[in-house]
Amino acid sequence: MPGKPEGFTYRLRKNGDVELLHHDRPAGVLRGAAATRFLTDVETGDPQELVARVTGNYRHGNERTARNHPRNRSR
Repeated sequence: MPGKPEGFTYRLRKNGDVELLHHDRPAGVLRGAAATRFLTDVETGDPQELVARVTGNYRHGNERTARNHPRNRSR
């Protein structure tokens, strides 16, 4: 089972954009409809999981499988 995402935060900018942070470093910005949708979803879901998913910084559960694939092994 993949680990739970941590270290993700977000903050609303004055212009309505949402800045996504990972360990206080910028990880992305959502604008317009995407920002509105994100703010709606974050009220009902897990903010850590949602920010991780939006930024693409989350485990997919297949890291071990990929590491053991013949193409990725050292020769």
